[in-house]
Order: sequence, then structure tokens, then C-alpha cells
Amino acid sequence: MVKVYCYSRCSTCKKALKWLEEKGIAHEVIDIKTDNPDETALREYHEMSGLPLKRFFNTSGMQYRDLGLSKKLPDMSDDEQFALLAADGMLVKRPLLVGDSFVLIGFKEPEWAEKLL
Repeated sequence: MVKVYCYSRCSTCKKALKWLEEKGIAHEVIDIKTDNPDETALREYHEMSGLPLKRFFNTSGMQYRDLGLSKKLPDMSDDEQFALLAADGMLVKRPLLVGDSFVLIGFKEPEWAEKLL
């Protein structure tokens, strides 16, 4: 069973969950706003994903803009970035799909199909 960190009002998350349901893929939905992954989990997910840490940030979110992170992130250490992501689930790009040996960020149907079907 995969874990899917989502935000209930996010249209992309709704699309992703509908896709999982239609494909009959067992999944656990975790509310990213109230049950944000902690720093340890985020570090593990980052390593599993093979993606740059910046990809974990929800760059279109209000918190990202309000904190001026587009200008601050390049000068922040990885430790500072992980702490920031762990402090506020709304800063984390969603949906965040976590499998046994992979992590996908955002919903791109071809990527999800490749890993799950």
C-alpha cells in the first residue's frame, strides 16, 4: 500500500486520488496540513526520490510566496530547508506519493502509471 500526502482542497490531489481509485490501487491518504511528514521522513523521501530538494517545495503556495522563498532558498542549507518543510505541510509539494522504494512528487499520470501499474 502506498501513502499519499494530500490537501483536501487541492484539485491536483483530488485528481490523483480519483486516478488511484479508478486503477484499484490500495492507498493511505494522509492530510499534509495536519499530519505533515517530519524532518526524518522528509530526508528519507528526498533520498528515495533522487530529486533536487527544491522540488519538494510547493512553489505556487501562499506560504512560499509570503516567506519570499524563491529568493531565500538558494542561500539556505539543506538542514534549514528540511526544517522549513517539516514545520509547515503547506510548503510541501503535493500530492506526495510514497511507495516502498520510490517517492513521486506532484501528479503526473505517466510517472504514476510507470511505478504503480
